[in-house]
Amino acid sequence: MPHRLPVLVPTPAHSALGSLLHYESELPLAPGTLVRVPLGQREVLGVVWQDADDTGAPPEGTAIRPLSAVLDGLLPLGDSWRHLVEFAARYYQRGPGEVALAALPPALRDLDAQQLARRLKRHAKAKLDASATPPATPAQVLTAEQAAALAAFESAPEPALLFGVTGSGKTEVYLQAVQNLLAREPQAQALVMVPEINLTPQLEARFRARFAHHGPQAVVALHSGMTNPQRLQSWLSAHLGEARIVLGTRMAVFASLPALRLIVVDEEHDPSYKQQEGARYSARDLAIYRARRESTTDAPCRVMLGSATPSLESWHHSRPAEDGGRYRRLTLTQRIGHAGSLAGALPTLRLVNMEHQPRHTVLSSPLLAAITERIARGEQAMVFLNRRGYAPVLHCGSCGWKSDCAHCSAYRVFHKIDRTLRCHHCGFTERVPRACPACGNPDIAPIGRGTEQIAEQLASLLADVRRPDGSEVRIARIDADTTRLKGALESQLAQVHAGDVDVLVGTQMIAKGHDFRRITLVAAVNPDTALFSSDFRAPERLFSLLLQAAGRAGRDAAYLAQQGSVSEMWLQTHHKDHPLYAALRQHDFPAFAAQQLAERAQASLPPFSFQALVRAEARSQDAAQAFLSAASAAAAGLPGAGHVTLYPAVPMTIQRVANVERAQMLLESPSRQALQQFLAAWQPVLRGTRQQPEGKGVIRWAVDVDPLAI
Repeated sequence: MPHRLPVLVPTPAHSALGSLLHYESELPLAPGTLVRVPLGQREVLGVVWQDADDTGAPPEGTAIRPLSAVLDGLLPLGDSWRHLVEFAARYYQRGPGEVALAALPPALRDLDAQQLARRLKRHAKAKLDASATPPATPAQVLTAEQAAALAAFESAPEPALLFGVTGSGKTEVYLQAVQNLLAREPQAQALVMVPEINLTPQLEARFRARFAHHGPQAVVALHSGMTNPQRLQSWLSAHLGEARIVLGTRMAVFASLPALRLIVVDEEHDPSYKQQEGARYSARDLAIYRARRESTTDAPCRVMLGSATPSLESWHHSRPAEDGGRYRRLTLTQRIGHAGSLAGALPTLRLVNMEHQPRHTVLSSPLLAAITERIARGEQAMVFLNRRGYAPVLHCGSCGWKSDCAHCSAYRVFHKIDRTLRCHHCGFTERVPRACPACGNPDIAPIGRGTEQIAEQLASLLADVRRPDGSEVRIARIDADTTRLKGALESQLAQVHAGDVDVLVGTQMIAKGHDFRRITLVAAVNPDTALFSSDFRAPERLFSLLLQAAGRAGRDAAYLAQQGSVSEMWLQTHHKDHPLYAALRQHDFPAFAAQQLAERAQASLPPFSFQALVRAEARSQDAAQAFLSAASAAAAGLPGAGHVTLYPAVPMTIQRVANVERAQMLLESPSRQALQQFLAAWQPVLRGTRQQPEGKGVIRWAVDVDPLAI
């Protein structure tokens, strides 16, 4: 008798078709088994989600289609993985099939049973053919603070926040936490997450060197910068239990790890852990849930969040337990090096009041003098500006024309190197016009500055400066434009590490996570723009970014001592008395966090309330807002509605992108449970509103739970 199997398929949350469909199978298959099934005119990958449902007859008129194939070469996906998918789909208001299938490698989604069998055979052969690995590098001797933090982490099962100043050795704590785990449980697995792809290679090198004795397959990477075959290879190693350590970006939180016992989330504050398309999940928050779900009485799964500037949510959760804290806070207050000496100190912050500089000054004379002094001693400097291109906009002083994008409500950025105007939102690119398109004035000029302009200015201002060997100054620029080609970022970083660069100019790509040993001065050219943002999270992001950037200076205490130098952070500002800069001067994150949390408590903002955004995209702004307003009006009386505030629909900050108008509506509640209850009940209302006249013209809509940008 054929069995009726509930199979999860990739259907979006807003479709009328559910994610769980029934298919016929000759054999009962275990939940978690991968199968290929017909869906409409296509054949797709699906996951058997529950035991065979053989009770009762199918609804009248329903045809149960048979499975196309069973991928029985792979072990079924585990119960914990399926629970993680179900929770993520429920909490972030997406279809379970959409979350589950997006979490699997793209190459796996396209394989049939025969192709998978061949791939598994090649995978096994590659494992046998792997060359011998060098001996492992020995572990470093931990400082007293590091040893105490590690011991405290391993003594209790609750999540831990490792709050350590930049350069205090958080990575070594991660390494030894993994090392201790594998010494206790040789078959255990650890997941180590970083926020961005460009931070993966250097961390991977350290883990491979430390755990080389576990074999060439012990450490694998998992991120979107890999090719599809590479991602599949890493995923198989993790799923089959061969990989002991998985290093990855936010997508790695969904990796299939049957023996997971430790999760590390490095730079846990970073916004990159929040997915911005599809299921808008927070990998950091899912890591906390996954660790709790994977834990058993005999085999706890621990999670460590690490940062020099923790998110205010994590900082609030790590307050003392008697005050309601849920995490344990571990602290590293000293940089690795000579404690108490100048070489081991945090960078000194020097503020340059740009009000006292000549108008239109890009790089102040005190800063230039400081950079020149560093170059003359053979040291490196880093100049940070979080804006790529040459200038944000071109402007005609005669008629007021600006380089607007024809398809977005944003300006096209001037890129001088290839003489283009480029929209960083939709990609629309044109050559720079010879004269103003509106009035014909040939005198069009850039307004503002980007990394291209800073690098050009430095090259001009430092043209007469010489390095200790008498050669010219070498300036490098690292941003999204210079690292487009594969391997470009690694090559440029290698030049910096080798000392072949004197001044490094870049965006936030270089401001966090990198261990530059010879950089002794870091400068932030124009940080003021974030001080007066309408986004309540802007001060938190700015403080974090500047403190992380400062942490790139003076990381090698021995080098500083040898040079007889001290590390510095220079900051050019028009608002030198701003409280944020006062806290930054003292490297006092706790004081900054206390002030910010007090303000948020008064305004009932997260983490003292819970938020969600509903975004709508349409061909006109009126249509987008009408859809949201109608859905809001129809929400009265839904479960939880009495505890949820729905604000009016408004345009998004960048209202139009690629000729699509965008609007949003904010929902807020003092209760997470009430908000979740309301959102679950509101989903059918949103789908129904889409079919009403008010929903005509709407292209798509999405719910973003716990949004990071409003």
